[in-house]
Amino acid sequence: MAEQQQENLNPFGMLGTALLGKRTPKSVKKKPFTDVELSDLRTAFDLLDRNRDGRVTANELQFMLKNLGINVRDEIINDLIREASHSGNGLINEAEFLQWVGRIQALRDEQHQQQQQEENASKPDELDDVTQDLIAAFRVFDRDGNGFITRDELQTAMEMIGEPLTETQLTQLLAIADLDQDGRIDYEEFTKLLL
Repeated sequence: MAEQQQENLNPFGMLGTALLGKRTPKSVKKKPFTDVELSDLRTAFDLLDRNRDGRVTANELQFMLKNLGINVRDEIINDLIREASHSGNGLINEAEFLQWVGRIQALRDEQHQQQQQEENASKPDELDDVTQDLIAAFRVFDRDGNGFITRDELQTAMEMIGEPLTETQLTQLLAIADLDQDGRIDYEEFTKLLL
């Protein structure tokens, strides 16, 4: 679990998100760091602070990013440092670094939640459309409306849609679709066949 937390809180990955993602000035709710995350962030700060003076400069940040294979324009680096520095002096101390990463993490979490909400909001409509289509298709095959598709109904429906089946094909299709081997296809078996 500690590995997963470390992986989720890769400060350089979050930095990349901040560099490439949309930065918004609005206030976001930050969650407190765990002890493991705090330790990892302090290590990251120490790695950034090459001269060990307790502050990170734009040059130190640029140096680390280049070593990681991340090429970022100097203007962006300067903007990031200015954004993180409360004093505006172009230097970030450890406390500012932790607050900055916390803000980035909160933005990322908020963005992730919004994406999940959007995905979940669109799924019911998609599922409803798929379900309605499957029910309509099932009804085309279930000519007598008893909730099952028999061999004869399957053959008739296939002929109606211009895809007549030979006896062998019909037997093979029923063998594939009729999971409970009762000689007829119910709605559940029908959907498994199509999906």
